[in-house]
Amino acid sequence: MSELHAARRTRLRDRCAATGSTAALISRPANVRYLTGCAPSGAALLLGPAADVLLCGAPLTGDPSEGRPAEDVRVTVLPARDGDPVVAGADLAAKAGAATLAVEEHHLTVARHRALGRAAPRLRLTDVACAVEGQRLVKDDDEISCLRIAAEITDQALGELLESILVGRTERHLALELERRLVDHGADGPAFATSVATGPHSGRPGHLPTDRRVEEGDFLSVGLGANYRGYRCEIGRTFVIGTTPADWQIELYDLVFAAQRAGREALAPGVECREVDRVTRHLLESAGHGERLGPWTGHGVGLEIDEDPQLSPAAMGKLDACVPVTVEPGVHIPGRGGVRIDDTLVVRPEADGGPELLTITTKELLAL
Repeated sequence: MSELHAARRTRLRDRCAATGSTAALISRPANVRYLTGCAPSGAALLLGPAADVLLCGAPLTGDPSEGRPAEDVRVTVLPARDGDPVVAGADLAAKAGAATLAVEEHHLTVARHRALGRAAPRLRLTDVACAVEGQRLVKDDDEISCLRIAAEITDQALGELLESILVGRTERHLALELERRLVDHGADGPAFATSVATGPHSGRPGHLPTDRRVEEGDFLSVGLGANYRGYRCEIGRTFVIGTTPADWQIELYDLVFAAQRAGREALAPGVECREVDRVTRHLLESAGHGERLGPWTGHGVGLEIDEDPQLSPAAMGKLDACVPVTVEPGVHIPGRGGVRIDDTLVVRPEADGGPELLTITTKELLAL
């Protein structure tokens, strides 16, 4: 892995050199982890003229969620706990003889940017823009392997919950249990705040669990994901509690399922991102649910749960092979509830079998 991280840093260093920057300072946590394998809270990475240095405000904890730094990265802990690793990185670059420093302007605050100028007034600051995010878009085999394991953990946690008694338990209790099961199966933690929505709450995107109790006949929609070695996946499923589904529940579920399948089948290298959104959204709009749809159909995942590419009506660009994305249409009917179905997949060419489905929990409408 150290060689892999070194190759990533070399690509970034070459890009910076091509624009006249002799050093780069990376502060966005996901980008720091991508380039070093480690992202302590508040850390910054200096790609310097002489060495690559990970500057930390406190000693490394060894916690799996923090990661482990590549062997060829020098770790420096600031002597003062209230020191700023970003400012220290600029000072170190200046002392090493750098004339120009590329920084992540999209991540730095105005106050931090001014502090850089005060710490190293002779350094010319340039913008590295989203160069690291661009590198992160297409995943390598090791990254996809981590995503597969995250998906397996997520499927296990959800599968175990479905085998338990649900009636009478609160949304909040079920969400906490799911997150515990993720950790029990090897996750560093949840990939995002777990959503459990019942009855009239079901199908609502990003619903925060409440103390509402599960009742017979409810739709139950669940959204969760595991964080494994920094890589995050996502799954969403909807079920019916304790009884045969009502006609309106079957009709709505079949509609959302068809839309989600259309989106999954549209994933291929070279396909426009907005086309995946269009084929998914079209089915739901044609059934009269256009006003109830969210702003996107899906998004990329990786070291962050919401990465590029975005699958939305205004999205630009096309899909590449080995890009993991979610396809997550849903419909929420106020006062009644709704359906969300969400999978994490990796874009693959048809010659390789088409999109690779990572989250495999059944999408059959089960009565639990």
